[in-house]
Amino acid sequence: MLGFTAGLFISVMTAPVGVSGAVFLLPVQVSVLGVPSPAVTPTNLLYNVVAGPGALLRHCRSGRLRSPMTRLLLVGTLPGVVIGAIIRVFAVPGATVFRFIIAALLLPLGTWLFARTLRPRRSSQGSARRPSRRATGSLALAVGAVGGIYGIGGGSLLGPILVGRGMPVAEVAPAALASTFLTSIVGTGTYALLSLTAEGAIAPDWYLGISCGLGGLAGGYLGAHLQPRLPEDFLRLLLSALAIGVGTLYAIQTIT
Repeated sequence: MLGFTAGLFISVMTAPVGVSGAVFLLPVQVSVLGVPSPAVTPTNLLYNVVAGPGALLRHCRSGRLRSPMTRLLLVGTLPGVVIGAIIRVFAVPGATVFRFIIAALLLPLGTWLFARTLRPRRSSQGSARRPSRRATGSLALAVGAVGGIYGIGGGSLLGPILVGRGMPVAEVAPAALASTFLTSIVGTGTYALLSLTAEGAIAPDWYLGISCGLGGLAGGYLGAHLQPRLPEDFLRLLLSALAIGVGTLYAIQTIT
């Protein structure tokens, strides 16, 4: 029940901005539920698999999933998550390095997006240019690897970067969620296979991952339903606040 409630509450807050909520679920799994490392990573990926269809169903009905951005992100993140899973099992099994890297990534990203949102709007000549297809594909590959290592879902990193470069949240969110969902399927399967050949707690906690995911399934549908009713600047500030909040949390945990 704790996992279900956490998944429900988190996904309602994060789905409108294209974040699965797995990055917020990690502290609950590690600090409250005591999931060992590296099994916490595939458990989080399993949460994404179960929770993802809720928000995606809503976006699919509105037609926002059939976009070039969705296909571009998938091409990069799918191979990246396999690479990240292999790195996680054989090179970065501990939790301390994980917390430090997440804090180092999300704190500046969230602060940057917050500043860009509050800055007075300039003319179109001075506005930020959209990233190129090559830059976006390379970014998706790197984020897929990070997601495979830590099971956080690429949306928590892709969202702040792409939105900060001037792309609308309504375009980024569905593509980021679709990327997170499909890469999580691949990542969960990769960890399950690696658990057959490597020692330690590598396989996902199936019961906990499904329980959290069922809560995220309902919450994600509600969150995606709310997105069109929320102002663009509010969504940008919410995304930046989520990034800063998670980065601050992991920075404190790393220090203590």
